[in-house]
Amino acid sequence: MKLSTGGIVAISIFGFIFLIVLISLLSGISIYNKLVSSQENVNQSWANVQNVYQRRSDLIPNLVATVKGVANFEKSTLTAVIEARAKATSVNIDPKNLDEASLQKFQSAQDGLSNSLSRLMVVVERYPELKATQNFSELQAQLEGTENRIAVERRNFNEAAQGYNSYLRSFPRNIIAGMFGFQKKPYFEAQKGAEVAPNVQF
Repeated sequence: MKLSTGGIVAISIFGFIFLIVLISLLSGISIYNKLVSSQENVNQSWANVQNVYQRRSDLIPNLVATVKGVANFEKSTLTAVIEARAKATSVNIDPKNLDEASLQKFQSAQDGLSNSLSRLMVVVERYPELKATQNFSELQAQLEGTENRIAVERRNFNEAAQGYNSYLRSFPRNIIAGMFGFQKKPYFEAQKGAEVAPNVQF
């Protein structure tokens, strides 16, 4: 049975449309999977950030206990550190809900703790007997190492978020992202006044 010219054209058009739909579907699946993978990378980086901040938080009770052992140490300074730690540990963010406002709240609480610890270290300079104790020296070294890890993990998070955001915002990925509710991730920003070197001695 011979097909008419019109029938051949109709089959060709149907075949072409089917091919376009198939390519679009496969491309959409590929984009979706890449978005999921990039989002998971951001989530993992966020977990690493929280982990190093938790490590710092865990060091503080021992640091406070060691400092408390020194007679006449400024109680207001210790109280500020304890309160800042409590505030910092109360801010927990699910990476799925990570947006500008929640990251700013988290960063603000952590910056408050950083400032309290900096003031504590400045005050410690007035107590040579405290600086001379091995326990304090070890805690100080651990705290300094943790601060370095925090900087590294924050940078890693920003890099993961930047890669995800770039992929998410480019066309046609932004269409797929919008269809499935993928949202841009925020970045850590430098603390206000960070451009001025702090006068803190460890």
